[in-house]
Amino acid sequence: MIQVNNLFHSYKKNEDYAVEDVSFAIAKAEIFGFLGPSGAGKSTTQGVLSGLLELQKGSIIIDGQARKTYPDKAFYNRIGVGFEKPNVYKKLNGYDNLKFHASLYDGDTEDPKTVLEMVGLADEGKKLAGEYSKGMMQRLGFARSMINKPDIWFLDEPTMGLDPNTANSIKRIIRKKQSEGTTIFLTTHNMYVADELCDRVAFIVDGKIAAMDSPKNLKLKYGNPTVSVEFMEDGILKKKDFGMTGKDKGDLEKFIREHDIKTLHSGEPTLEEIFIRLTGRGLE
Repeated sequence: MIQVNNLFHSYKKNEDYAVEDVSFAIAKAEIFGFLGPSGAGKSTTQGVLSGLLELQKGSIIIDGQARKTYPDKAFYNRIGVGFEKPNVYKKLNGYDNLKFHASLYDGDTEDPKTVLEMVGLADEGKKLAGEYSKGMMQRLGFARSMINKPDIWFLDEPTMGLDPNTANSIKRIIRKKQSEGTTIFLTTHNMYVADELCDRVAFIVDGKIAAMDSPKNLKLKYGNPTVSVEFMEDGILKKKDFGMTGKDKGDLEKFIREHDIKTLHSGEPTLEEIFIRLTGRGLE
């Protein structure tokens, strides 16, 4: 679906690259996560892919067709872009925001009322966007990004600043669109969202990809799974952790035979722990 080869981008148009020699492929109906801290190159990559930034060096191939420096109108008709900071017209109400954006596209679009209902704003459609809370504005921007029924959807931090219930609703919408065949490029520094949603992820730091695979494979390859054992000793409930490979595995088996075990809990490292281990960087 999307093939990116040796992508470079410099805001200064010199060798000070925000994105440097980045390559990856995204299959149709895949959710591909681009993960890294602020300033890592996530939004820059999305900007180039979505046509908001110039394609300076490298190639982008979509459905077998090489994309030019700036894409044509047909490309913009088929993509949706959800920004980290919602871009809505504050002097229009929620419904009119969506109706206006729908009018910009040549193809079939969603019913604004339906989309407002999907994001939990059905009762706020006639309210001026300027009177919306930050979370409501975020949801309206998310709704705007899918008004044209995109088959390629770029999402930048789609759940940032949302309460857990609303964030779960947004994630359900993303999964539904994937099941309908939408290809999704998701940028975030929230490893829990990425782990939950993404088929594959790429870790990006200082404009370069450090690792790329499914969340599960990254945790299996680079993590150290553990088993937490709760046991009784001298009338006191105690806890001990063991690794699950090599000598640790043998020690665990011996410990179970020799102690009064009450519970066993297996655990795997988080995606964030793997990111820090591979890059030496946190996500802030």
